[in-house]
Amino acid sequence: MNKRFFIKATAAVAAVASFGLAQAQTTPIKFQLDWRFEGPSALFLVPAAKGYFKDAKLDVTVDSGNGSGGAVTRVASGTYDLGFADLAALMEFHANNPDAPNKPVAIMMVYNNTPASVMALKKSGIKTPADLAGKKLGAPVFDAGRRAFPIFQKVNSIGNVAWTAMDPPLRETMLVRGDVDAITGFTFTSLLNIEARGVKAEDVVVMQYPDFGVKLYGNAVIASPKILKENPAAVKAFLAAFTKGAKDVIADPAKAIESVKARDGIINTALETRRLQLAIDTVINSPSARAEGFGQVNGPRLTLMASQVSDAFNTKTRVKAEDIWNGSFLPSAKELDILPKGK
Repeated sequence: MNKRFFIKATAAVAAVASFGLAQAQTTPIKFQLDWRFEGPSALFLVPAAKGYFKDAKLDVTVDSGNGSGGAVTRVASGTYDLGFADLAALMEFHANNPDAPNKPVAIMMVYNNTPASVMALKKSGIKTPADLAGKKLGAPVFDAGRRAFPIFQKVNSIGNVAWTAMDPPLRETMLVRGDVDAITGFTFTSLLNIEARGVKAEDVVVMQYPDFGVKLYGNAVIASPKILKENPAAVKAFLAAFTKGAKDVIADPAKAIESVKARDGIINTALETRRLQLAIDTVINSPSARAEGFGQVNGPRLTLMASQVSDAFNTKTRVKAEDIWNGSFLPSAKELDILPKGK
């Protein structure tokens, strides 16, 4: 073996070893969304598309979901490391599964307000919450707005209502057809779906829960206790990269939708851009979000929500706010300062 060959061979081995080391330093993370690839999922797809996760030495896989309940159980099962889920669904899981060995916890608030609302057509004569008494309401049984309706009902002193269950794709259709008088759903989902069925926005009555005394938090990033314990640095890196991407999304929603289109080529770009903008305006950059700070929660408000969810969901045990929230992995206050000032 001549000297030149030996040097080349040694260099090649070193390069392979170096590449292997770099690969080993990249942490794989499986992330579960709460729903399909729609406008709001850009919050997680943009940092992936722009390489923010990769720059943070993370190999993040973002998968679509079929509801917050599913996201919670998949993180609890260990199938996913992190997820995106409605805080009420997380609270319900904790309270109904007190002995579960791997209960996920919320580590960053994204929707500072619940997106849930009651929607009706103006021609129905429904104008206020009180008008819902005696009416027929429709929503899938697992819908966040339907589950939390007893809270909305109590705060607004609404009489008894009748519920009709259906699969998600039929909810807005049944409202437009007159099969139900009103529906519950996420504002940025159902309102646009009603419009897609030929009803003008001005002909829809939208009663958003936060506007009628229901101060529930919405969706948060959740994590399995396993990854929090075994790789806290990766969790912190994820939240920092996500926050950087969220800032880009808020600044330019139209551009952000390109990342969603890349994952689901059949989406309606204009519709999903509107959906994302509506989500930003109503639950991400809301007055309460600016007051509390992006990603963060208010202790007394969280405690109140825990009590309300315990009552409304009739859980096996009472929800303990301190068990479902861990804000110690959040980026610095300076990094979290991404919300534009209110108009």
